[in-house]
Amino acid sequence: MKKIALTLTLICFGAGLMAQITDPKATEVWDPVPRKITPGKNGAAPSDAIVLFDGKNLNAWESKNEGKPAAWKVENGYMEVVARTGDIQTKQEFEDFQLHIEWSAPTVIVGEGQGRGNSGVFLQGIYEVQVLDSYESKTYSNGQAAAIYKQAMPLVNATVAPGEWNVYDIIYKAPRFNEDGIKVASGTVTVLHNGVVVQNHHILSGTTPYIGLPQNPAHGPGPIALQDHGNPVRYRNIWIREL
Repeated sequence: MKKIALTLTLICFGAGLMAQITDPKATEVWDPVPRKITPGKNGAAPSDAIVLFDGKNLNAWESKNEGKPAAWKVENGYMEVVARTGDIQTKQEFEDFQLHIEWSAPTVIVGEGQGRGNSGVFLQGIYEVQVLDSYESKTYSNGQAAAIYKQAMPLVNATVAPGEWNVYDIIYKAPRFNEDGIKVASGTVTVLHNGVVVQNHHILSGTTPYIGLPQNPAHGPGPIALQDHGNPVRYRNIWIREL
């Protein structure tokens, strides 16, 4: 009974305080002030972004193979996967972020399903947002373009035709692990594909393996990685904002 009485007292006390606020200025926050930035136009990087690829070189990237130089092709303002040279990743590592990346599937149609315009964007080098020519080709739904690979199918298929540019805007919050390597908070991913929400605050259940169930190995910050799946997928205009 004492606990119930105490709870009722606190509720009544709180309600009384709320009833006493009559000045609108009492709920105004003036400090701190959000810092001012210059937003980009038409997908350009805002002033506080880190530009990872501006169409000129791969200086921000390296091969996932022992940190060797990235061997993908750069021309005409884009980078292109060179088959069998391996995945590439950023030299810099990140935790929570907003990522903008544009990609284009090959115009020469080869293969079907997972063999057609396949690549991937790996958040922290671990969690894959699928890149695939899903304009007309069929595959399993949780493996098509904009899927969190083998975890979550996109809400809709917003893929444009091969040769046209797809845009991913990804908002990512990394999972957290304690000192014992136990996950204490799950990661989340929101994806806009060509301006359309296709992953709405998806809670990551773990890694995105080709075979088997998600795992949860402890980790800290990690790179952005792009996959060499053997298809000449192109990327351009890649920038990131740390959150």
